[in-house]
Amino acid sequence: METARFVALVAATITMGLVSGLFYGFSVAVMPGLRASSDRTVVETMQRINVAILNGWFLLGYVGALVFTALALVLRLAGGGDGSPWPLAGALVAYVVAMGVTGRVNIPLNNALAQAGPVERMADPAAVRRAFEGPWVRANTGRTVLCAVAFGLLVWALTLNG
Repeated sequence: METARFVALVAATITMGLVSGLFYGFSVAVMPGLRASSDRTVVETMQRINVAILNGWFLLGYVGALVFTALALVLRLAGGGDGSPWPLAGALVAYVVAMGVTGRVNIPLNNALAQAGPVERMADPAAVRRAFEGPWVRANTGRTVLCAVAFGLLVWALTLNG
């Protein structure tokens, strides 16, 4: 049982780190880099990224972070052992909130961007960009912070685990 708890905790920490790093990369590099680009470039690039990111590797990290964190918490509660369940519970709550931000803000904005159609056919790509970029960046910053908090709590749980 101890091995299963440890493996789940390590898997949760790794997958959370991957997701946290992905969102952080968008916050500090991708979106600032696109900020200086033309409206058409921003819209087309984000449309392509939104398609490309829907792959098994992304889903492994994104869903894995939820599943492994929940599993680590359940195993900790079921088996006792070293460490407190509170960092795991905090990590799970932070990540569920981050997923809520993604589902309520980022995904609808991504969908609206896709529904705007090909950039070469847009009458006003600047309006499409304005409707997307600011709200998406703010939501991404929020989920980046939440995922970083969740990752930190998982690292704390690892240290408590010994």
